[in-house]
Amino acid sequence: MNGPIKRIYLASRSPRRRELLKQAGIAFEIMLFREDMRRGVDVDESPHPDEDPQAYVLRIARSKAEAANLRLQQRRLPDYPVLAADTTVVLGGRILGKPADHAEAQAMLSELSGRSHEVLTAVAVCRHERLETRLSVSTVEFAELSMARIRQYVATGEPLDKAGGYGIQGRAGAFVRRLSGSYTGVMGLPLYETVELLESFGMGS
Repeated sequence: MNGPIKRIYLASRSPRRRELLKQAGIAFEIMLFREDMRRGVDVDESPHPDEDPQAYVLRIARSKAEAANLRLQQRRLPDYPVLAADTTVVLGGRILGKPADHAEAQAMLSELSGRSHEVLTAVAVCRHERLETRLSVSTVEFAELSMARIRQYVATGEPLDKAGGYGIQGRAGAFVRRLSGSYTGVMGLPLYETVELLESFGMGS
């Protein structure tokens, strides 16, 4: 490795992760994935039967980083580390992914109403043959939500691309009665763990 690393690839379409990397002063380029089912996908995000939620989120983050690293090599792109992340919401040991439609988002938020749940975000960094991960675990408690309030939120469209059907950085931030853990982890990229991981790869040193 020649000198400190100044730039990375971000293997994510998430605008929230881009904002958080900018906030941390990390220079990056986007490495996009195939998401069209007709053309095949780079990473299948379906949970395995009876898969532990922590094992699941770590597996998906690793798979995304490995797929992006392979693409980097195939395209003969500049040799920067690849960062990937995955976030999932866990309620009573059950994984709540991204809702397929408004009805599913409404059902998820009804379940979360007045209860505590976990938000798991795994971060993976891959360079050459080396791959390292970190896991952020946060507990979020929602206030009681009326069905009218849930419907109003779902109508904004905000829940549809977010695990558990909500984004804490958006209007759903007002649903949160209590948070224990990492706010940026709940957003989708825990900055403490991310910076620690990148430093271990020589970022900025």
